[in-house]
Amino acid sequence: MGKNELVVCIVNHGFTDLVMESARKAGARGGTVLTGRGTGNKEMEKLFGVAITPEKEMVLIIVPASIRDAVLKEINVGAGMETPGQGIAFSLPVSDVVGLSSPMAEDALKEDNAQAPSEGEKQANDGE
Repeated sequence: MGKNELVVCIVNHGFTDLVMESARKAGARGGTVLTGRGTGNKEMEKLFGVAITPEKEMVLIIVPASIRDAVLKEINVGAGMETPGQGIAFSLPVSDVVGLSSPMAEDALKEDNAQAPSEGEKQANDGE
């Protein structure tokens, strides 16, 4: 499997659907939602002019590195700071992944299985 990136998006509670809808537009397949609590304070609220909601949700999405920029862009449009979700998103490199399947990996597995000899063929070849 190629290189992957972990896209992390932190949004106000209740807006994870906006994140996933946006990410899927750019080719992401799924994500994991974690709940949390922000530590914003009144000074930050005054400084940036944005109401800070303490209840947050984080969406973790592993994507191929080739679509990372498109996913981040779509998330920013659909769930970024200028939306009710007030989301921020960033990515981190992922060195290894197990347990993921991709359409290309699934096709390759089907192709490998189609080319693999059957049990009868294996036994016949072992007897030669």
